[in-house]
Amino acid sequence: QVQLVESGGGLVQTGGSLRLSCVASGRTFSTASRYVMAWFRQAPGKEREFVAGLRWNGGSTVYADSMKGRFTISRDNAKNTVYLQMNSLKPDDTAVYYCAAEPRWEVVTTTVYDYWGQGTQVTVSS
Repeated sequence: QVQLVESGGGLVQTGGSLRLSCVASGRTFSTASRYVMAWFRQAPGKEREFVAGLRWNGGSTVYADSMKGRFTISRDNAKNTVYLQMNSLKPDDTAVYYCAAEPRWEVVTTTVYDYWGQGTQVTVSS
């Protein structure tokens, strides 16, 4: 099992920044893990969508096209933590942001992840 706990959400004005954190723990997770870590988001009335993904072992990253250049996913091996730095935020970025973990890189942009966090709310005011 892998446990994921997100934090860092909140209310921010248009153009502002936030950094989300996701701490991973559990018997089957380690810093040398082959897990893929990703961020997704879900706005009210919309489907959950992929934001960014990272291969823990090696650090390869992938982003949704609409997030490229504004969002950055990164990791801290010592803290078993994945971050999502969000800059130039817009009202359309308002959503619950979820951290997820999955062993298979080939499904990184899909929602077929084994493990999910509880989500953290991000609200961008205009």
